[in-house]
Amino acid sequence: MRLIVGLGNPGVQYEQTRHNIGFRVIDKLVYDSGAIDVSKNSFFGKLYKLNQTLFLKPMTYMNLSGKSILSVKNFYKIDIDDIIVVHDDIDLPFSALRFKKGGGHGGHNGLRSIDAVMGKEYIRVRMGVGKPQYKAQVVNFVLSNFSVDEEQILDGYIKHTAEAIKELESRTLNEVKSRYSLKLFEL
Repeated sequence: MRLIVGLGNPGVQYEQTRHNIGFRVIDKLVYDSGAIDVSKNSFFGKLYKLNQTLFLKPMTYMNLSGKSILSVKNFYKIDIDDIIVVHDDIDLPFSALRFKKGGGHGGHNGLRSIDAVMGKEYIRVRMGVGKPQYKAQVVNFVLSNFSVDEEQILDGYIKHTAEAIKELESRTLNEVKSRYSLKLFEL
């Protein structure tokens, strides 16, 4: 069993924000695969299943994402090596895509929560969302919507990321990195 998690915040006001790009990737994967909703209150999130793959959108708000992931991990007895977390990354330019296993949280509250409850050795799919000019602008920046220009290529970026995640089922992390870690989309 493997678990693919997209990070984001619940609520209509956050749907189109940079911080919710992980949710948008999960929506694409669920739509493409036809996975069925198997959510329970004890999962603290929206959980979908197709064969041996689970797709999770924690509904705990970003800073408590680990609570939802840990609940699903324990219920399905999923090894940390079989967990993939898709998240926004302000240290990457918009539309850059990177993959890594383990590492620090880089100030990302969702990753900080996950690391605190289950460790750091899961696969991270880092989606570049750009960076504000000043550090004091980070919160407002990640909770802002993408620009009109960015929205025009966002569907392609999300589709590319979803394809990369699907490839992780049959290819090694290094193979997926070499095929998909490019900055493919230009504004």
